[in-house]
Amino acid sequence: MKSGAHAVISLVVAGLALALTDPPFAAPVVVGVALAVGLGVDLDHFVLAWWRTGGLDPVFRCLRDPRILFVEQDAIFEDGDVGAINRLLSHAVIGGVAVPLCRVVCPYLAGLVGVALYAHLLADLWATSRDRVAVERDDPRIQ
Repeated sequence: MKSGAHAVISLVVAGLALALTDPPFAAPVVVGVALAVGLGVDLDHFVLAWWRTGGLDPVFRCLRDPRILFVEQDAIFEDGDVGAINRLLSHAVIGGVAVPLCRVVCPYLAGLVGVALYAHLLADLWATSRDRVAVERDDPRIQ
């Protein structure tokens, strides 16, 4: 799923948080946290690509041409660099670590981070399931 869609989902999460709760932070902070989490979690794609390929080509590609981060995201990674299952598992692990750590700082923050990550993960699951019905176990895109 593209960053623009994740940004919209994060804004919906922030809007619902503002409408349904009494945040201990100003509204711009709630929106900023939801956006930072909803978009920032995808930075794990670079770590996964490095782990899978042993190279930092996607990072250098973005540094040479930063516009691809916004207008040509399909050009960042090569097929199989990240892996759909690895990406989804990584997001789940990040959520499992980030939410308890945030809970130590502020329960409201933990809830906001948890919901933003959950919405992101659900969107990725939906997009992944929409793209393929069944995938062979040895398909490099999921490893």
